Amino acid sequence: MTDKRWVALEQHQPQHLVKLFAADADRVSKMTIQEMGLRFDLSKTHLDDAALSHFAKLAEDMQLDAAKAALFSGAAINVTEARAAEHAAERGMGDAESVAYARALQQRMRGLVEAIDAGLMGDIRHILHIGIGGSALGPKLLIDALGRDGARYDVKVVSNIDGAALTEAVKGMDPHKTIVAVASKTFTTTETLLNATSAMEWMRDGGVADPYAQFVALTAYPDKAIEWGIDESRILPFNETVGGRYSLWCSIGFPVALGLGWSVYQELLDGAATMDAHFRNAPIMENAPTLAAFVDLYYAQTKSCQTRAVFAYDERLRLLPDYLQQLEMESNGKSVTAEGAPLGRHSAPVTWGGVGTDAQHAVFQLLHQGTHLIPVEFIASKTPGHDFDTKHHETLLVNCFAQGAALMAGQKSDDLARNYVGNRPSTTILLDDVTPATVGALIAFYEHRTFVNAVLLGINPFDQFGVELGKQIAKSISDNGASGFDPSTTALIAAALGDI
Repeated sequence: MTDKRWVALEQHQPQHLVKLFAADADRVSKMTIQEMGLRFDLSKTHLDDAALSHFAKLAEDMQLDAAKAALFSGAAINVTEARAAEHAAERGMGDAESVAYARALQQRMRGLVEAIDAGLMGDIRHILHIGIGGSALGPKLLIDALGRDGARYDVKVVSNIDGAALTEAVKGMDPHKTIVAVASKTFTTTETLLNATSAMEWMRDGGVADPYAQFVALTAYPDKAIEWGIDESRILPFNETVGGRYSLWCSIGFPVALGLGWSVYQELLDGAATMDAHFRNAPIMENAPTLAAFVDLYYAQTKSCQTRAVFAYDERLRLLPDYLQQLEMESNGKSVTAEGAPLGRHSAPVTWGGVGTDAQHAVFQLLHQGTHLIPVEFIASKTPGHDFDTKHHETLLVNCFAQGAALMAGQKSDDLARNYVGNRPSTTILLDDVTPATVGALIAFYEHRTFVNAVLLGINPFDQFGVELGKQIAKSISDNGASGFDPSTTALIAAALGDI
């Protein structure tokens, strides 16, 4: 059944991108937003005044303003789990009681950081952070982006259950001088606890008499961590209303606060808080997360674009596409509405990407001349992250901007193999520099953008039941062997594992 709220957008016939610029000399200024050291240029998309008007009406129909108010008030907007989604409270905006609770727990974390810095847990040189999903992706991104210069400790993040990942992580670590941070919201995550147990064995094998004394738990369920054996004084709790993929702002960010210093962590929070205020207060046509979500929905919903490509033209942000994959696809990869009815249209596109300029020599052929229409997002920094010849950074940025221009303009040729059709959309996010504040604002921007996408589709972005079925089947295989499965699965189990 056709959803009447989308009819006008689906019938919208956009002009060629080049013509949109020719028709409006102010298009760049109209479609560019600057906030917290970030410049969001959405002008190379097919959103024109008519499309924006249709989206504004859709946002009104889907009660976006009320949804934003509910998000920041601490209302139970995660309807399937009857729970609030209070990651913004960790940054100081939300229900007053939740904000106060978050600050108290952050001060507890700060106290532990200062105790470790003072040597109260021994001569610590290394941090081994063990988690998976949101408990690992955020810390890994931040350590890689912000810890290249001046990291105070050697920090490694392990998520994969493959023992080779843990083996690689502990290379060069002295077990006597290592803090192990175990990050799990429920403290029941199979992969995380198995890796933690193996890290404990590594410490014992290395001669550490009391490995538990060097373990820290990051969890919303402290009792589970105590049961596992970690002393209450080394447990950093967080509110269960903070979802896993939004949890880098709470105690899951402990390796960032310890590894890079509390001032860095505070700047990260402050940068995100600035974006929270922008998202909450800026008018709809000047609101960066909202307009970016309009772009996402325009191509996924009206042009049936099944993927969205993100390319970081800065080595410090190389892990951003990985982080966004979970944020966007786990949040909005749903086939039912928040009310439990069939969605009846596309949900989140597949997020993928890489690093420029590497990606130009690998995948950009398809972007320019392939048969798929793929919206592209470029992320770059005005300030380089190195001290080499400035030509390096100039060449990097020139390539970034040239790709967006080429995707839009194309180039005609009588030789079809050399013909570029153009009219292919892109957005560009230009940071003044890769700093804790700008990275915090950037991540919060993506969180709110994901939320707007969900609200306008009627999706609940805060549950993730789709990750459970595979886990249940894996447990069944471990507990009961290969019986009861399809012939292919049964044969694979027998070939690889024999009788288990």
